[in-house]
Amino acid sequence: MPKPPAPRAPPTPKFLRRGKVKEVYEISPTELEFRFTNDISVFDKHIPSEIPHKGETLARTAAHWFEVCQRLKVPHHFLGLSGPTTMRVKRVQVVPEPRTLGPHATSYLVPLELIVRYYLAGSMWDRVKAGKVSAADLGFPAGKTLEYGVRLPEPHFEVTTKLEPVDRLLTIPDALALSGLDRRQLDQIRETILKVDAAMQAEIGPRGLIHVDGKKEFGVDDHGGLMIVDTFGTADEDRFWDQDAYERGRQVDFSKEFVRQHYRSTGYYDQLQHAREAHAAEPPIPPLPPLLVDEVSRLYTTVYQRLTGQPFAAAATPS
Repeated sequence: MPKPPAPRAPPTPKFLRRGKVKEVYEISPTELEFRFTNDISVFDKHIPSEIPHKGETLARTAAHWFEVCQRLKVPHHFLGLSGPTTMRVKRVQVVPEPRTLGPHATSYLVPLELIVRYYLAGSMWDRVKAGKVSAADLGFPAGKTLEYGVRLPEPHFEVTTKLEPVDRLLTIPDALALSGLDRRQLDQIRETILKVDAAMQAEIGPRGLIHVDGKKEFGVDDHGGLMIVDTFGTADEDRFWDQDAYERGRQVDFSKEFVRQHYRSTGYYDQLQHAREAHAAEPPIPPLPPLLVDEVSRLYTTVYQRLTGQPFAAAATPS
């Protein structure tokens, strides 16, 4: 009697590309694997420092929010965690200008980052100080004096590029032209973000956190519908503040903003901005001091625990 054939080993994942904080591998024509590293970046610059446990906290936090999307019946590309620092997702095409795919194209990445702000912070505060954004632009009475950290009268929606070396703020007409979306689809994206963010705030509010702002990315699925892709709701994509501190007039960040502020305080951010405005060579970003690396690592594990309500214990597999 012939022996049954030996079981085939699963195919070796094929490396596709490396982003700022994760590597992307092909599992099959319809499935990818994200491998989250301990790398960290700010201002679109990769910092030459590794943050212990960062990759694992990002993977597990992102999985938590995709499970929330599942409960909300919000379409997404998440299939499941495949390891402490890896997740499987539905594959989409990455093309700089999806409008070239034709009107009935499916399964592609929308090359935009969609940002919703609920408080005045981050780069929006920089634009306010520079006189590029007025109180009226943010929904306040014209001429109102703005202060850092103030709650905005209504959520502020903005769009930037996704596939360019440095994210660029877009007007709505430019965003529609670049992405191939129509205004109805962009409005649908906005409503989806507001729905998911409301659920996030309802969950983290009792744990003493405020969701300040965040970015999300979308794709078009096999049926032409919109779905959330990449990751969101982590300390890398979103900004969170401590509720008690905010009520006492302080903004205590539970996000990557802590790292950004370090490079602002050293003068590096100003040097970088001057170089970019002059279209000159950008200065290399210095590594983080060792003590700050330890502090940032604690920040990421703390954020994971505050966001998900789960204790963090690093997996036996190295991150």
